[in-house]
Amino acid sequence: MNIKDLPTDERPRERMIEQGAAALTPAELLAILIGSGNKDETAVQLMQRLLSDCGGSLKALGRLSLSDLTKNYKGLGPAKAVSILAACELGRRRMMEAAGEKRYVRTSTDLYDIMYPRMRDLAHEECYAVYLRADNSLEGAPLLISKGGLTSTAVDVRLVVREALIRQTPTLALAHNHPSGSTRPSREDDQLTDRLQRACQLMNIRLLDHIVVTDGRYYSYHEQGKI
Repeated sequence: MNIKDLPTDERPRERMIEQGAAALTPAELLAILIGSGNKDETAVQLMQRLLSDCGGSLKALGRLSLSDLTKNYKGLGPAKAVSILAACELGRRRMMEAAGEKRYVRTSTDLYDIMYPRMRDLAHEECYAVYLRADNSLEGAPLLISKGGLTSTAVDVRLVVREALIRQTPTLALAHNHPSGSTRPSREDDQLTDRLQRACQLMNIRLLDHIVVTDGRYYSYHEQGKI
């Protein structure tokens, strides 16, 4: 069933033109992207069911794969599924643009606010190094140091420190995510923090913090008095 088969006052596209995007539900906005549903559901109904399966969360939707969408939802072929995932990625990049503006890292919360947009919705671990000038402003974009699996990622401390020397920054911080949602650092996280702190001390670089990022929360080694 196509959107054009709906009554005019129920068509998301027409409603958006007349009332603005803010008046539409997430399901209606997604329905505009896919254009049609299947023989049993309108595009809006199909998107309502998809979001319901995601617990109503757009973040959860963004974690789905192309295969998840095409195999589990009749009427979602590769083209429609790609449109949905592209919209999710655009939302993520919009947040990253704001994080990329000139920012200062003076607290653990500042660091979290900068790194969360890059790490939200990830189903695997990533680790970034953040390099800071003398006034604690960002020197360039955070650097992806490693990308791993569901529970771990290998970090080369030499690479982290080398980049600080290249950028000539006196301060750095580290951030990695836990896809599990737990902010509790692992023994490997503790060992990494200890190795990096010793390497920074040797090169007269200040290690400001190391945070573990999850959805809406973080763990800070600095706040816990471990740095």
